[in-house]
Amino acid sequence: MIESTALAADLRRAVRGRVLVRGDEGFDIARAPWDGAIDQRVIAVVEAEDAADAAAVVGCARLAGVAVATQPEGHAPSAFEDAILLRTGRLRGVEIRPEQRVARVEAGVRWGEVLTASGKHDLTGLAGSTAVVSATGFTLGGGLSWFGRRYGIAANSVRSLDVVDAEGARARVTADSDPELFWALRGGDFALVTAMEFDLHPAPELYGGRILWPAAQAEQVLSAFRGTTAEAPDELSVWFTLLQFPPFPELPEPLRGLSAVAIDVTWLGREAEGRALLHRFDRIPGAILDTRGRMPVAELGAICAEPTDPTPALFHGELLTGLGDDAAASLLAATLPTAAGTIAPLVSVQIRHLGGAIGRPAGNPGACGHIAEPYLLGLLGVLPVPELAEPIKERQASIARALMPYTTGRKPFTFLKHEERAAAAFPGDTLARLRDIKRRRDPNGVFHSNHPVLG
Repeated sequence: MIESTALAADLRRAVRGRVLVRGDEGFDIARAPWDGAIDQRVIAVVEAEDAADAAAVVGCARLAGVAVATQPEGHAPSAFEDAILLRTGRLRGVEIRPEQRVARVEAGVRWGEVLTASGKHDLTGLAGSTAVVSATGFTLGGGLSWFGRRYGIAANSVRSLDVVDAEGARARVTADSDPELFWALRGGDFALVTAMEFDLHPAPELYGGRILWPAAQAEQVLSAFRGTTAEAPDELSVWFTLLQFPPFPELPEPLRGLSAVAIDVTWLGREAEGRALLHRFDRIPGAILDTRGRMPVAELGAICAEPTDPTPALFHGELLTGLGDDAAASLLAATLPTAAGTIAPLVSVQIRHLGGAIGRPAGNPGACGHIAEPYLLGLLGVLPVPELAEPIKERQASIARALMPYTTGRKPFTFLKHEERAAAAFPGDTLARLRDIKRRRDPNGVFHSNHPVLG
């Protein structure tokens, strides 16, 4: 057990932000991640006011011989002990340079803020399904965006990074100034990133939304999904999701306790063209709702309507080699084995169509590279009570086993489970290079990520 009193005194002398250690009022709240299923047993929490605070925390950590783990708001938590948890949520600067199609954001900025600012100029960043996550954390972990099929994974749109290195020194890192570190930071824990510059992309017109049917239509919807994705242009992204809505009274009657199937979609183009590309879904009867229409990029998070409040959950991801007849039949048999079947105790089983630019090597890729597999499977369970953990894990495992002939075992970095290692996200040669850089750039292990490359 590391003595926290002396460390707290050092931190409070060094930083302007709030410092909390074990025993302080509010410490347990401050150390809690967004996912309440994880217990982050840190020795101290520091809420940095600026990049200078971040550098000071690294300096204190080096002297004390402890690691620093960075989280803006608590997404992507990690189960670690005796580390300093550095919250960067107060670093909220956003700068949009529309003439250059570039954004600069500090480490605590959420995607919703970026999209609101860039959308005023008919531009967008490569955001994912929710607007409440950190743009920096999402991007440096690879970043699978709604617009990735057109523009690639988000990490490969990064232009520069403001960092604090393992010695506590601040620097600006680019492909020219430090190509090795610039490559490694887009996939690992080699420095503390306080700000990021990245490309924005044109989005003068955006069409998107959700169509929802009862789960009895799942076979028809999956067939239409397969046909649509087989011929989809890169500007079209379509996701297939089986859903189990809880029987909560606050939900409207059509959704309360419903087993459902949904198609979520974005199209970077005119509404008429988007509707024509989705014609197969219009032939499926019984839709409960259809929210498709023209939309501003700032409303991307409304498509899937994912929770925006902290939620304990268990996730399992797999990359699929394809979705042919056998794979589709296996998916339906494992998730909805009967006409009245349900995916419970899971709340969602989702297949995202990847491909396009996600599957093509980029000109100056980071460590996350590209993803050759055309589909991503995600299995999510929510934990209102701890007793559901084992049934959720068993259901996830049974679905994963059923689809094993069609999966590769590789996972996108930001889709790793808490207990999975970085080795599952990177090819062997990439992992070896990352480990070599980690040993040279951070030999004392000052920085601790959710999935350490040396773990």
